[in-house]
Amino acid sequence: MALGEAPVAAALPAVDIKRARKFYRDILGLKVVKEYPQGIMFGAGEGTMLYVYQRGPTKSRPDVASFKVENIEAHVKELRAKGAKFEEYDIPWMGIKTVDGIATTGKNKSAWFKDAEGNILAMDQM
Repeated sequence: MALGEAPVAAALPAVDIKRARKFYRDILGLKVVKEYPQGIMFGAGEGTMLYVYQRGPTKSRPDVASFKVENIEAHVKELRAKGAKFEEYDIPWMGIKTVDGIATTGKNKSAWFKDAEGNILAMDQM
């Protein structure tokens, strides 16, 4: 099997694993698949996985993980109601400007928000 056909999972650091569990389970609605001594494996759509592991503070770079969604406006509204705060960007040289948390480029829409540990996550509607 070529690497491009293999399943892949994202791994994100968390300083406070209990706080991270609450965010991913209660705010995003991911299911806990398995808990390890230093981390938690969450299940997401289409058999994908997200592993959150305990470690010291790190600086996150944008888009450490991205969720593919059908109706980004509905997801932004739902997550805001649960307390998620969306990033606002205005980056002319990249053609990115968010309006109410959502950037539109042609038919594509994206939104960025931080998890409980400061990692920047994305949602994309294509």
